[in-house]
Amino acid sequence: MAVRFIHTADTHLGKTYGNSPGEATRYKDFFRCLSDIVKSAVDERVDFFLMGGDLFHTGQILPKTFARTIETLQPLKTAGIPCIAIEGNHDWIHRRNNISWMEALSEMGYIHLLRPARTEDGGYRFDPFDEETGMGGHIEINGLNIYGLGYIGTQAGSHVERICNAVRTDNNLLLFHVGIWKYSPVEIGNMKIEEAHPLADKFRYVALGHGHKQYVIETPEGIPYAYNPGAPERVNFGEESYDKGYYFVTAADGMFSPEFKPTNPRPMLVETIDLNGANDAETALDRFRRQVQVKLAKQSDGRSPLLELKLTGRVGFHPFELGRERLRLTLEDLASLLHVEIKNHLSLVARTGGEDVEKKSLAEIENDVLHELIGLHSKYRGREEALVRLSLSIRDLVLKGDIEDDELLGLIPDKD
Repeated sequence: MAVRFIHTADTHLGKTYGNSPGEATRYKDFFRCLSDIVKSAVDERVDFFLMGGDLFHTGQILPKTFARTIETLQPLKTAGIPCIAIEGNHDWIHRRNNISWMEALSEMGYIHLLRPARTEDGGYRFDPFDEETGMGGHIEINGLNIYGLGYIGTQAGSHVERICNAVRTDNNLLLFHVGIWKYSPVEIGNMKIEEAHPLADKFRYVALGHGHKQYVIETPEGIPYAYNPGAPERVNFGEESYDKGYYFVTAADGMFSPEFKPTNPRPMLVETIDLNGANDAETALDRFRRQVQVKLAKQSDGRSPLLELKLTGRVGFHPFELGRERLRLTLEDLASLLHVEIKNHLSLVARTGGEDVEKKSLAEIENDVLHELIGLHSKYRGREEALVRLSLSIRDLVLKGDIEDDELLGLIPDKD
């Protein structure tokens, strides 16, 4: 009997930009995207629905996000289509005193949360899923054995042998929140492609999540066995050129035939604005305005886009004169933008003794100031670079309104 299912991942429900006028609209984008995929599952009457981790954008979600998630998943429950899910790194809460939102969804029957148990010797045990407790590591549907393994950290590749040793059935599928370095070079929690290959001996289909770009992994012999659909909505800048979608999979006689189905994410633009040679802020602002108009004209989607601008060039005025607020006001006069992020990489060029001398950019000045302040404390000497990077990362995330307090705490090392 043929089995049909949908494989999606990294829906990041609850993500928005807390300091943006388009906060409410952007919040809805992610629910709309998942709702469209759920509708396809119901219309096609698939046998089950796979969620490969990062259902939520943060572990500590708002009650309204939980309520809206239930509303979005309700059509699957009504149609009797099991939603089989694992936890991604974004789904975890860093300080666990109570039941997680993922566990609550599983207890309520909206998802079947798969999570293996661990043995005393460090191995894995995939217990059968228990409908009453909403927990387990393995579920069987129409002869297909589905195993689930959420995010397990930076040493995922070293766990592959133990994962395979714990599986003693045939016709297996693994749901695994892990990336492959070749395709997700900037992700934490990846494994090398050669570390993943032993999974092909045990599992006919490995349903991946974690990386937001779609890709397929093949054995050294060229046989595809692992599939990452990527995030169906554009989550971060840098994803503007990615194909966005999910997999519709048909399995029969041990053979899996995935078809990549595109979604309709919000338009995202990342553009460079060249202000090289501008001697004063007014000239630079005029050039900024004209270049932005040309670049926005390329966008034909009727929805307000997400826009990231990088200002570059050697200029004759201090980069602080083109402050973010001044540029935002200029942009408001040009177009309806849902959210804007501006990176100021301008550098000041001054005349000294008849020669041009390039001074530091705004980003370099910020780095130097933090480096000096941190280095003043003897306790932190020798760790300045790492602490500067951490400080700037936290600053950027807070400015974006893209992170919760609990997740900020998770960025800070345990040691003093």
